[in-house]
Amino acid sequence: MSCEDLVCAGCAHPVAEGRCPLCRANRERMHHHGLGGMTPALVSLALIALFFLTLALKHLSGA
Repeated sequence: MSCEDLVCAGCAHPVAEGRCPLCRANRERMHHHGLGGMTPALVSLALIALFFLTLALKHLSGA
């Protein structure tokens, strides 16, 4: 879904036009490609890595 398909509830115009502050904020949120956001795949990968690291540490400590 893209912002071209959405209609703003505040001004009833396409979000892509950015006519009101709500449109502009949602358009920016949808188009934000920064490195700060973690995708579900990245979170899953981090949890799997943490799990295997925990197993390795338990194995090395002899517990």
